[in-house]
Amino acid sequence: MASSLPSGPLVLSLYLLLFPVCLAIESASITYHGGPLLTGNLHLTLIWYGQFGRVHKNVIRAFVESLHYNAGANLQPQVSSWWNVVESYQEVAGKGSSPINVKVVKQVTDLKYSAGKVVTSEFIQKVLRKATGGDSNTIPVILTARDVQMQGLCFTKCSQHGMLGDHQQPYIVVGNPESECPGSCAWPFQKPDKGPLSITLNPPNGNLGVDAMVIAFARALVEAVTNPYKTGFFQDNSNNANKTVEAASACWGIFGSGAFDGYTGKVRVDPETGGGF
Repeated sequence: MASSLPSGPLVLSLYLLLFPVCLAIESASITYHGGPLLTGNLHLTLIWYGQFGRVHKNVIRAFVESLHYNAGANLQPQVSSWWNVVESYQEVAGKGSSPINVKVVKQVTDLKYSAGKVVTSEFIQKVLRKATGGDSNTIPVILTARDVQMQGLCFTKCSQHGMLGDHQQPYIVVGNPESECPGSCAWPFQKPDKGPLSITLNPPNGNLGVDAMVIAFARALVEAVTNPYKTGFFQDNSNNANKTVEAASACWGIFGSGAFDGYTGKVRVDPETGGGF
């Protein structure tokens, strides 16, 4: 993390991930407002809040590893190519061009729902302080189980990022939409609650909840990197705490060429599973 965070090959074909590709589209009108970005080595603390299976944990960790894995020409598109676009925001901001290395350094499991089952601002503060133990040299990521409600999830607030305490420590919270409002946060693996009828894709890892969480996590991670203190990259006409349009949300739902409302655009599909990536 800029000035404050310390500094195995992965078979990606097992983790076919789907992300928005429109970070570099000019029409998104994302501009830089002069504030610091997160750069260098980003150390994550994953907080598994509630009951998670092995598949959930493996997929989330695989996503983080895949940010820096180059599989060559045999596997396209690659997550690392997508992450290179995120890294390019440094150059736009006049901060040079260097890798942003993301690594999971700690994992915490809370099976007893110590802060309850409804994610509020008070919930977030309590869970983060307990999990980090005051360590400000990490970015805590709260991942909630399917039986945990997240305020605002039904209004497409599928994930969020913010700052904790006097040190303004960046954090991320990712909701699990499998039981609560899948029509808002699990598209394109679930038909949306509103808007045009659309073609849905099979979850690439076979689990709607975790595959939707990967997309939401990717979105929050991008926006934490490019706008950690609300002074980085965002749309000029959206400087509102509840409606800020940031780098990964300016064209949310556009994943490939030819996309429009209710259609992901052209994406590759695994012929065996039908999972889109």
